[in-house]
Amino acid sequence: MSAERQPNAPLSVLVTGASRYLGAHVASRLAVDPRFGRVVGLDSFDPPPELAALLESVELVRAEPGAMLDAIADIDPQVLVHLAIATTPDPHRGGRAGMKEQNIVGTMQVLAAGQRVAGLRKLVVRSSTAAYGASFRDPAVFTEDTEPRETPRGGFARDVLDIEGYVRGFRRRRPDAVVTVLRLAPLIGATADTTLTRYLAQPVIPTVFGRDPRLQFLHVDDALEVLHRAVTEDHDGTFNVAGPGVLTLSQAVRRAGRIPAPIVEPALSAAAELAGPLSVTRYGLDQVDLLVHGRVVDVTKLAKEFGFVPRSTAEAFDDFVRAHADGEVINGFQLAVAEQVILAGIRRLRATLREPS
Repeated sequence: MSAERQPNAPLSVLVTGASRYLGAHVASRLAVDPRFGRVVGLDSFDPPPELAALLESVELVRAEPGAMLDAIADIDPQVLVHLAIATTPDPHRGGRAGMKEQNIVGTMQVLAAGQRVAGLRKLVVRSSTAAYGASFRDPAVFTEDTEPRETPRGGFARDVLDIEGYVRGFRRRRPDAVVTVLRLAPLIGATADTTLTRYLAQPVIPTVFGRDPRLQFLHVDDALEVLHRAVTEDHDGTFNVAGPGVLTLSQAVRRAGRIPAPIVEPALSAAAELAGPLSVTRYGLDQVDLLVHGRVVDVTKLAKEFGFVPRSTAEAFDDFVRAHADGEVINGFQLAVAEQVILAGIRRLRATLREPS
């Protein structure tokens, strides 16, 4: 059992995923907040040099996903912030198998440990708007109560649904704790480095022929602000977190000053042809479905409960564009490659149309 804490004594907080961008920044902000006496960062690997300086005032603990239960029990936190969620497979950390172990096994261990910590007051979990999936049956706008219309194809989206299911079980077992689930829209901004930002930073951007999805983004600084408020304030429930407004993919491509390369959906994987000369990021089914169907969420509940509204999707995207304004100049060879991809997509489309039904 935890020792009884004085009413005004500083809280101890544990942040998982502290060796990654969001986790490191959240932990460093909490470390200078006088409301917290001990801030511990937990992850399965050491922070990279660019994040290590942020964590000088954070107590770092390293543990593999399968060993987090014991590590958390030893730390005995009053606040548990679970940010160790992998959004894409990392070939250096086991690919999709390693990603699933981190997301599923790691989360199960974190929640099992939290359930046993008698003094735990609050659980904050990073989730994603990917929980809604992406399909032709989607509503124009998702609210927090909307169920996915179809089971997502992508591994990350399926992991998110499992994670939220485990959190609901935790909430039933620990009704005394405040449980906050934050469904973050795709992160963007000057410092964001994700599959989507790498996709949008390329000089030639593969798009799906005949589709112009509506997209929402969340500036990474606003994500950090919402996470900090979720830890320092009590907001029980699930919240969409996104920049108000939308951009269609064609608008985003124009704003970024890039060249669209329309191809048919089944051939989207052929965009890997650009990976050599154009360094286009390879992407999975989560990204493909987003580029076909888009996704827009309602943030009314966030504004009402948190008293905070992130900057708009357009403003967040413009910050990203400014940071990449001095990017690679497109040369003639790259244009020729882009033209070949576009022509290949058109040929595949014509062949599909000629096939008998």
